[in-house]
Amino acid sequence: MLIEAGTNALGAAIRQVQAEIDSLFDALLPVPDDTSARLVEAMRYAAIGGGKRVRPLLVVSTAGLFGVARDPALRAGAAVEAIHVYSLIHDDLPCMDNDDLRHGKPTLHKVYDEATAVLAGDALHALAFEILADAETSADPFTRVELISTLGSASGMNGMAGGQMMDMVADEEGISYDLHAITRLQQLKTGALLGASVEMGAILGKVPPQARTHLRAYARDIGLAFQIADDLLDVEGDVDKAGKALRKDQEQGKQTFVTLMGVDKAREQARALVDQAIGHLAPYGPEADILRALARFIVERDR
Repeated sequence: MLIEAGTNALGAAIRQVQAEIDSLFDALLPVPDDTSARLVEAMRYAAIGGGKRVRPLLVVSTAGLFGVARDPALRAGAAVEAIHVYSLIHDDLPCMDNDDLRHGKPTLHKVYDEATAVLAGDALHALAFEILADAETSADPFTRVELISTLGSASGMNGMAGGQMMDMVADEEGISYDLHAITRLQQLKTGALLGASVEMGAILGKVPPQARTHLRAYARDIGLAFQIADDLLDVEGDVDKAGKALRKDQEQGKQTFVTLMGVDKAREQARALVDQAIGHLAPYGPEADILRALARFIVERDR
């Protein structure tokens, strides 16, 4: 009964943050009445009405532990999501993963064109930092600078982009990574942005860096669990539910947690990481229940 109640609360929280982030992007992306309209329409196509919004939910839920008002937390969450959406647009391009489907609809370059997709990704990247630099996100300039620094670091060569390059080089040069290297790759490619989401919630809550250790550990563990779950979905998932192409890792001969560990051990490791992540939230009471439920959802999801 407690598990069911937690699942119901998480479902409601996900639906709420999805609607709020869609509304915020709608307000942030008015379509102009000149020929740049195509760019904004493409940004809206990619940013509105898709995705689980796990990253904004992490920001909002973490910020909520420290009594942060919802609107600033949503703005910071939208900034992280703008980076995430830009990364998906670029990942789907023919020069990267060459995907035709994302969130159950045609990828952006299929609906528009490759050049528009590149510009839409670039503009969403810029929008993320515009949001964080705005006083509406925080009246404290030091908080804004720390938010910008955290998201910038998680997005760049020491984060998501660096992990993507490790992935690309392995494909191009036929490199077979071992478990240690795959873990490092995914900590950058997937985990860095999830970690930034938790960190940014704590930054909004004015939590000093030395007091964020347990939250960073939580984020690290769910980041790895998230990627293992993705690898399992690529092998076992339903394309209709996933809303994107599956089995690509197998077809391309990529090394993943599943190829290195096997399905059963990978699933066991993901569950152990989730249990460990939840353990890091021991200092908190019921106010952290959404974070706990989100950790469980990561390994139980079907998309």
